[in-house]
Amino acid sequence: MTSTPELSPWPTARLNRLQASVTGRCTAQDPAHDWQHVLRVAMTTRQLAEAEGGDIETVVAAALCHELFNYPKNHPESHRSGEVCAAHATDLLTELDWPSERILAVSACIRVHGFSAGLTAETLEARILQDADRLDAIGAIGIARCFATCSAMGRPFYDPADPFCQERQPDDQAWGVDHFYRKLLHIPERLHTASARAMATERIRFVHAF
Repeated sequence: MTSTPELSPWPTARLNRLQASVTGRCTAQDPAHDWQHVLRVAMTTRQLAEAEGGDIETVVAAALCHELFNYPKNHPESHRSGEVCAAHATDLLTELDWPSERILAVSACIRVHGFSAGLTAETLEARILQDADRLDAIGAIGIARCFATCSAMGRPFYDPADPFCQERQPDDQAWGVDHFYRKLLHIPERLHTASARAMATERIRFVHAF
């Protein structure tokens, strides 16, 4: 299981100031989208950017801000979470006097990062944020996050008549385990970068074993 990362200082002073500003604003009670999730994704974006040649400041800033706003998963506007979150991030980075071109790059990453929105990541940095966020949905942490979301939404863990979707189509609006068949088991094939696919190998093996 991946533990909560102990962050060393980020490589730029702007990122360290941003983290200090974001910490108190990410107040999600849902452990699937809380501050620990934000830190894990931020550390992964840094790793992927270093491996893939992406802009570290942009991807880490996007990761630190990517949970500033979220509609609940069952909200009719949940597909707009990335769009609204990007606006919140723009306001915060403007308050912190970030340069406009950097704000636009961070906002673009956040706008398309969500899985459910189904939007295409046009830049390497946006692809890295998508990959990092999706990597946190698999492995031991990903399994824990899945069932934390089930609890938050009052959703049963599995269909007792057919828990592994052997004779029916998976319906993750009704059953928790169905989410593995609808999304989680398909994440490795939907990752953009070679580095993320390499990181996914052991995590998805753990999910299959579970």
